Amino acid sequence: MKRHKLTLIPLLAATYFIVGGWPYGIEDIVSKAGYSGAILILLITPLVWSLPTALMVSELASALPEEGGFYVWARRAMGPFWGFQEAWLSLVASIFDMALYPTLFVAYLGHFAPGVTSGRRGIVIGAVLIAACAAWNLLGARVVGVSSVVMTIVLLGPFVVLVAYALQHRAASGNGAAPPAHVDILGGILVAMWNYMGWDNASTIAGEVDRPQRTYPLAMLGAIALVVLSYEIPVAAVASTGLDPNRWTTGGWADVARAIFRQPIAGESLAVALTAGGMVAAAGTFNALTLTLSRLPAVMAGDGFLPAIFARRYARTGTPAIAIAACASAWVLCLGLSFVKLVVLDVLLTGLSILLEFASLVALRIREPELQRPYRVPGGLFGTIAIGVPPLALLVLAVIRNRTEPLGPISALSLGVALIVAGVAAYWAGARVRQRKVNESRAIE
Repeated sequence: MKRHKLTLIPLLAATYFIVGGWPYGIEDIVSKAGYSGAILILLITPLVWSLPTALMVSELASALPEEGGFYVWARRAMGPFWGFQEAWLSLVASIFDMALYPTLFVAYLGHFAPGVTSGRRGIVIGAVLIAACAAWNLLGARVVGVSSVVMTIVLLGPFVVLVAYALQHRAASGNGAAPPAHVDILGGILVAMWNYMGWDNASTIAGEVDRPQRTYPLAMLGAIALVVLSYEIPVAAVASTGLDPNRWTTGGWADVARAIFRQPIAGESLAVALTAGGMVAAAGTFNALTLTLSRLPAVMAGDGFLPAIFARRYARTGTPAIAIAACASAWVLCLGLSFVKLVVLDVLLTGLSILLEFASLVALRIREPELQRPYRVPGGLFGTIAIGVPPLALLVLAVIRNRTEPLGPISALSLGVALIVAGVAAYWAGARVRQRKVNESRAIE
């Protein structure tokens, strides 16, 4: 199976798509905070949100390079209950998170051909994308990683052209961009948190990574640099043209290209390229996340938390085929929700799961100080505690900002709390079933 394992560059590219996927998805930050606010948000958020998470993942993934990643960390550090809650939060959050990428795919396709995505057609297109990525993942982790490298190269071209043109056609001194009509700094931070989220997802495939003790820390740090640069440079370049930030919308890079290019034909050509790139980015991110999230049900099935059928593997590549199919079916459920509502629920649930991972980091430092750690978060026990404080503060801000965000008859926060409570109930219900099976087995013996 070694030839199917991920090496450094494919893992870095897959991590990049899991977290970033080029600047697609950050457009709402500009419309909510303006150019200066967006640049600051995109610069500060990775320092207080991404870097601590990447450091935590680097230590735990190199110390415990097992398939299941963060689920394995929480289970070993704090016991099966917290391991289950970690996996539950991640899987439930994935239902909302994974609907975001087909939504972006359809949004970009809609800029190119509105009639194709009108009505229910957009949901059908999203479902087809989910099915295609599920089939793609059956080919194995290495195939997904290598395809991420190829897609990264393909996506580079249109943004290089956009940045170069924007820098050559900067606004005259004193003709800066107008401020946003409706300032929402916390809303911009929320979108940035989503765009910088997902570092821990790469840990679930540690069993399929070549030399994980060395590969993970390098991939994490390299991906952070690539994500920050690919967000900041295009936004700063377009800001120099003086384009009104109110013209930015979800999936709107094509409209930005049309607005700043003085030659209509060239602007339309770049808009088409950026639209196609947005579709590729959404598909690539969804594909990489399918790789990581589908491993959770397989590992949980091995521990008895899910039916054994979820652990079945495709013989040729070792991929968990049943788990992939089950996850894909669940992800179709939220295709009709709006982008903002999906982000709200995703950040809340995934943010809580990340806090559990930081707790696992601290617990393992206390309970297993002699555990071999090829990479260690600097600062000893105090350092491991300190790096979890900034993500906690950001999550509190996100909850305050979205406590009243409507989602049908209830608020998004209320639905999030209900799903968290459901995870506790699911664990105890499952524990009773497992105990009953153990008792029946003993009675037969």
